[in-house]
Amino acid sequence: MNLFQQLHIERAQHHTRRHFLQNCSMGLGALWFASQGQGAPLQKDPANPLLPDLPNFAAKAKRVIFLHMAGSPSQLELFDYKPELAKLDGKECPKEFLEGKQFAFIQGVPKMLGSQFPFHQAGKSGQWISDRLPQFEQVIDDVCFIKSMWTDQFNHAPAQLLLHTGNQILGSPSIGAWSTYGLGSENSNLPGFIVLTSGGNNPDAGKSVWGAGYLPSVYQGVQCRSRGEPVLYLSNPDGVSQALRRRTLDALNDLNQRVATETGDPETVTRIAQYEMAFRMQIHASDAFDLKQEPESIHQLYGTKPGEESFANNCLLARRLAERGVRYIQLFDWGWDSHGTDKGTDLKQGFVSKCNQIDRPIAALIKDLKQRGLLDETLVVWSGEFGRTPMRENRGGVEMPFVGRDHSPGAYTLWMAGGGAKGGLSYGETDPVGYEAAMNKVSAHDFHATLMTMLGFDHKKLTYPFQGLDQRLSNVTKSSRIVKEVIA
Repeated sequence: MNLFQQLHIERAQHHTRRHFLQNCSMGLGALWFASQGQGAPLQKDPANPLLPDLPNFAAKAKRVIFLHMAGSPSQLELFDYKPELAKLDGKECPKEFLEGKQFAFIQGVPKMLGSQFPFHQAGKSGQWISDRLPQFEQVIDDVCFIKSMWTDQFNHAPAQLLLHTGNQILGSPSIGAWSTYGLGSENSNLPGFIVLTSGGNNPDAGKSVWGAGYLPSVYQGVQCRSRGEPVLYLSNPDGVSQALRRRTLDALNDLNQRVATETGDPETVTRIAQYEMAFRMQIHASDAFDLKQEPESIHQLYGTKPGEESFANNCLLARRLAERGVRYIQLFDWGWDSHGTDKGTDLKQGFVSKCNQIDRPIAALIKDLKQRGLLDETLVVWSGEFGRTPMRENRGGVEMPFVGRDHSPGAYTLWMAGGGAKGGLSYGETDPVGYEAAMNKVSAHDFHATLMTMLGFDHKKLTYPFQGLDQRLSNVTKSSRIVKEVIA
């Protein structure tokens, strides 16, 4: 083999299939995707992956604040009024309620359990609500309840994954990741998707419920803190000046740019953008998370105490982030798993304490967004991952000294406010004892399709190619519908 032939072979080997698809005719892969209509991924600039994009049609909401009560509050103690269940209180559970059912802990024949708190109608809309949320009751006419949510998962982690990613198995992007992928961000100095937690623990499914899955990593949620530095290691270490950090980052970016040029991997370019974002956050995140800037009247409204980690502080931070253009703000509050195993999970004690912790801040958040003109363009969502049984939990078949309910996938309540949700509406119904969704049932996939619609996207067209399919949040293998009745 002469030198010319050897050079020709080496050059051919260098031009791999990936280089061919990427460079030939402006990218054959891109041309193919463009020809597929709804399968075409968004054309994102890897160097500016969070630049705002136009939705498919006029959006009802520009951003989302999702309040997830990890562990799942009992709908029967809050929003789903069931007088027929009260008549069955203390009686043995009918056999038909147990046959063919899976429970996390119930065994044998449990007793039926009526609501532990009185219900009444509130607001001009006459929505039913218990006495556990007196502050929230003041904004009830702004709220749209979906009382017929259901899931096929009865354990926390899979149910949380299904609600937040559309799949009970690890690896799919979260709602927040899809939202920021579709809409980008209105603020180049803060992440498009921020997560805040309270209650002392992360949700059972862990950080996967705010992950990016197979989407580029820039769209994953950034977990921040309401106490101390907003993000760990955000400040420069001792002996490192801002000028030195800038020079270090420039050198790192130069290395990454060389790799991106050689390999054509857009993730490397995205990583450069993330490093630059982190550099800008050193100034802007500290400002956004400084609750001391708020007047005393706002602290009184929310019940906040700067410097603490609390759900109240996180609600106020959510408002501050919303007005700074953060696209998706996710709050997780842990401690709602009311099994009745001890005082902390007793419906008459621990549950009451949790209600007291969220009542004032949630009402304040809705009032505050409304008075600032932000509620119409901000969709606030509240939910657990499933419901609770109309039967009293009896671990080992024995009635426990504290009062609790087991996991119940058949029915739970989700509510929305602002952002195009139809305030004062109660959509869907459960059976007479609140065990199963009975009318206008809404699955997680239906909810996802509805939420994407409210953000201005055709949920079937907001896709991303992965494992041979154009994946989407509302799931490509299961049916989903837009619940148009809840949209104003």
